[in-house]
Amino acid sequence: MIRTLQKADINSVADIWLDTNIKTHNFIPAQYWKDNFETVKTMLSQADVYVYENSNKIEGFIGLNENYIAGIFVRNEAQSTGIGKQLLDFIKSIKQQLHLSVYQKNTQAVKFYQRENFHIQCENTDKNTNEKEYIMIWKQ
Repeated sequence: MIRTLQKADINSVADIWLDTNIKTHNFIPAQYWKDNFETVKTMLSQADVYVYENSNKIEGFIGLNENYIAGIFVRNEAQSTGIGKQLLDFIKSIKQQLHLSVYQKNTQAVKFYQRENFHIQCENTDKNTNEKEYIMIWKQ
């Protein structure tokens, strides 16, 4: 079931954010994600966040800032089960256009977004990590 983030969900969602970033972005030092953990916890309550819950356990979430997807994160044990696609499809059903940034080295995510009809608009460098990233867009 997909639902809106509740205050009681913040710790679970933040833990998924940290674990997933450390695993998926192994080209960025883990300390970078740990250093940003508390800031992200605060930001989660200020963004539009939708969680995927199964048997009262949060398995993943998607964060939005208007039409910008801040990220899709799925618990490690639940990855490649369709949860990310369900979260993205949910957002596509309420938005006409979406955009996001994804690290070029995160090839699995790049391929996922391309399969979901996102197109690379340009490349730039993330000023915080100095990693190259793609700006991708989807239109209904």
